Amino acid sequence: MEQQRNILFILFLTLTLFIYWAWERDQVVSEQQAQLQAQRIEQMASAESQGLTGDLITLQSDNLQLTISSVGGDIVDAKLLKVLQEQGKDDPFHLLMSEPLFVYQAQSGLIGANGPDSVARPTYTASSNNFTLQDGQDEVSAVLSFEQNGVTYTKTYTLKRDSYVVDVKYDVVNSTDQALSMAFYGQLKQTVDASMQSNSGLFMVAGAYRGSAYSTAETRYEKHTFEDLVDLANEKSSLNVPTTGGWVSMIQHYFVSAWIGDTTEGVNNVIYSGSSNKGTEAIIGIRTEPTTIAAHGEHEFKASMWIGPKSQDVMETVAPNLDLTVDYGWLWFISIPLFKILEFIHGFIGNWGFSIILLTLVVRGVLFPLTKAQYTSMAKMRLLTPKMQELRERYGDDRQKLGQETMKLYKNEKVNPLGGCFPLLIQMPIFIALYWTLMESTELRHSPFILWITDLSVHDPYFVTPILYGISMFFIQKMSPTPVTDPMQRKIIMAMPVVFTFMFCTFPAGLTLYWLVSNCFTIFQQIIIFKSLEKKGLHVKAPKAEK
Repeated sequence: MEQQRNILFILFLTLTLFIYWAWERDQVVSEQQAQLQAQRIEQMASAESQGLTGDLITLQSDNLQLTISSVGGDIVDAKLLKVLQEQGKDDPFHLLMSEPLFVYQAQSGLIGANGPDSVARPTYTASSNNFTLQDGQDEVSAVLSFEQNGVTYTKTYTLKRDSYVVDVKYDVVNSTDQALSMAFYGQLKQTVDASMQSNSGLFMVAGAYRGSAYSTAETRYEKHTFEDLVDLANEKSSLNVPTTGGWVSMIQHYFVSAWIGDTTEGVNNVIYSGSSNKGTEAIIGIRTEPTTIAAHGEHEFKASMWIGPKSQDVMETVAPNLDLTVDYGWLWFISIPLFKILEFIHGFIGNWGFSIILLTLVVRGVLFPLTKAQYTSMAKMRLLTPKMQELRERYGDDRQKLGQETMKLYKNEKVNPLGGCFPLLIQMPIFIALYWTLMESTELRHSPFILWITDLSVHDPYFVTPILYGISMFFIQKMSPTPVTDPMQRKIIMAMPVVFTFMFCTFPAGLTLYWLVSNCFTIFQQIIIFKSLEKKGLHVKAPKAEK
């Protein structure tokens, strides 16, 4: 009974904390949004007065539409042409952007002792303001150039057909009599917008990660929130990580942008971070070590970018560990195999909803022995209930003696009081990993199931599956072999299906489908297990509540 009270208290405390965190976050977001709006308006006005916007150049393939500013040659806007912003509408997904209240850009340039971007952003010229991939072409390039003090700089962006990779190349021709020293940098800059963060409060538990990440030759995957990058900059302890190869990225649900460092042998890179615009924008980037360009010599700097959805199979071929931006959390080593199985099933079925159902049945089937062991242990504990009550009446005032006699009873009856917990502890990581597998798989975005469920990545529009989930949870409780008998505790437990039904109303339909099928399978398992236990004399029928 004490254990049951503790469990109920923990559940109640957890739900209370979730509600408080969500309320607290809403307050913080409101305040930060007001401050952010005022700051961004001031910044945009300042940029316009200084002429920092420049001309805009469009580079378009079948997958991507990039907008490049002539000032600095930065990518200030990127749209994914084959990915819809919203289901049922024609607007492509807008990943990079430069809006009055929100900036998300991919910047690059040449810095160092003689780097032109060290003093001020240069202004490039191009032969056209529009470069579009034509039928029969496999790639398209936008060539930007400028000349300064006898040095010609040519910056080339190239897009390939059916690809989200952006190749970037700098050709520097030094026509002077002096050697030059400079380094290439590529960085991502994004407004630290509190309304778009999901790394605190309730969203830390249920939401997808939004922030930065990087990979080096020594560290496969390291994350830093946007707030971390700003704090590091304020503390003058920004990232400064040397590496060969490597990449930096900014991640959000289903999508990622990443600068991939030069992997040419002998080229050393440095990963760095920072902030701009009074700490309202976070920056993470990768640069080369300074390179010397001889007098009357030339040099080529090169890098690449990924701007697109988190397509694991493709990203792992683009750069080592780039597929880890599909952030499964600390249980990634379980989630990745689960996704591979899900993907394998989908290869035969062609419907992600039915694939989720089959994956759920496979997982629950594999865990059936553990589930059976859990219920068997609970049933054995139930048989000891009269003897346990007798010990409480006899030694209730002597906690030490009660504990000793209880342990002796367990030993004599060959019952492990934790036998029902261990199988559950083993199963929980798998269930959590499966949750993240479904949460992070971009393949579910805008994928239909059947009838009214046309997008598995958003909530059930008619809340049918959440309601069915709540009903299934109610039946599981009614069949539970270890129900509480205290009337108040029973009322709290009986309210849980209602609470969880409302919670699941906001969950993606794919996740709700998984839990619904899992509950239905649990009911089926319980019927089989209970009949098996009753044949062995282990009765699991729930006792009547105390009046």
